[in-house]
Amino acid sequence: MGIDLTVVICTYNGEKRFPEVLEALRGQINTEDFSWEILVVDNNSTDNTPQILQDYQAKWDAIAPLRYCRELEQGAAHARKRAVKEVKSPLIGFLDDDTIPASNWVSAAYQFAQEHPQAGAVGSYIQGEFEIEPPPNFKRLKPFLAITQRGSKPLLYRRDKNLLPPSAGLLVRTQAWQESVPEHCILSGRTPGSMLTGEDLEALAYIKKKWEIWYNPTMQLTHKIPRGRLEMEYLIPFFRGIGLSRYVTRMVGVQPILRPVFIGAYFANDLRKLIRHVLKYGIPANDAIAACERELLLGSLNSFFYLWRYGYLKPATKITPVK
Repeated sequence: MGIDLTVVICTYNGEKRFPEVLEALRGQINTEDFSWEILVVDNNSTDNTPQILQDYQAKWDAIAPLRYCRELEQGAAHARKRAVKEVKSPLIGFLDDDTIPASNWVSAAYQFAQEHPQAGAVGSYIQGEFEIEPPPNFKRLKPFLAITQRGSKPLLYRRDKNLLPPSAGLLVRTQAWQESVPEHCILSGRTPGSMLTGEDLEALAYIKKKWEIWYNPTMQLTHKIPRGRLEMEYLIPFFRGIGLSRYVTRMVGVQPILRPVFIGAYFANDLRKLIRHVLKYGIPANDAIAACERELLLGSLNSFFYLWRYGYLKPATKITPVK
């Protein structure tokens, strides 16, 4: 009998994080009517991740098989691409090594896919668990940290909007990925020395051109956010990286002949938003949340020029990450 669903955990130096994800998967309920497995993709970790995985496999007696593979090309996009090549199942559920699934996450994901055969991807309901208290007005930044709460009913993402779910807790139909996402995408995800992100949205933007993308509130996760990810030393380059990636995610569905027009329109809109932000919050921005928003707007304004300057827009080009 074949595998119906593969749960993929992509991890980089996650020796202290992914075991909790595995324990949550060990306790999944209502999975008797379909077959599933777990695949851990080690994205070139330098810690004890490989040894810890081997130890888990040696004593693993859970209801789903546990597999392991190693992807040497750094970046979340490469880890996910490797996972798609490794699996034989029609469905893939992507978990990060800091996202803890509820006990029915696997069954809820499988059931939703059966009820929505045109769904190429399905996002989860994600709540945050913070190591320290977030700063005031942090709710304005929550969606950018993979905290997604779009209500208690399923929601179809509109094709005419750029809004898409995060990759954490994302269920993907393997066929949709294989026939939609190019072998060589532009963005690869955060790597040592570069916070350029958006690789998950680039892949989803391709899938959205042919398939439906949904939000399913019965697929629930907890995203564990450590102290370091609420400090300005992390947040400022993080939001700058999101902004700098936006040209790619905005242009996937735009015909090449029309892109110069869209570049001008987006530039004008980003400039308008930036001017309003400066008038409202001053120079420099008067609080941490506003400072992050400012970096996002500045990155968005500069996105095309940055990507062009550093060679990201050249087809199938090996990019050296830049800060």
